[in-house]
Amino acid sequence: MKTKIFLNLAVKDLNKSIAFFTKLGFSFNEKFTNDKGTCLVIGENINVMLLVEEFYQTFTKKQICDTATTSEVLISISLESREKVDEMIEKVPNAGGSEYLEAKDYGWMYQRNFLDIDGHHWEVFYMDESQIPSM
Repeated sequence: MKTKIFLNLAVKDLNKSIAFFTKLGFSFNEKFTNDKGTCLVIGENINVMLLVEEFYQTFTKKQICDTATTSEVLISISLESREKVDEMIEKVPNAGGSEYLEAKDYGWMYQRNFLDIDGHHWEVFYMDESQIPSM
């Protein structure tokens, strides 16, 4: 079996989270979906488990962070083009999230950020690796 990544995020309302990410164009793995959580598919081997807070809390003794004041993780996803980055960010406000920070264009990399409905910080970017400057 290939190595897979399953990132886990606490969400307040699972159905609202599913609706939000569906509007951004993501899909879900139904094998890992019930009333306590769902598996958001990012790529072939990359997934994000969206778990209702009560269920998430069963996996840790730590307090769930308040995403309004604390950053627990920055989730970065590469997309195929600058246009795809802009397309996703344009969907965010209608889905219930908000654009976060200003867009950054480094020539070889273009990135934009958003906060989902639970305040989790996401970055979407396009990178042309052939244009990365020498260090």
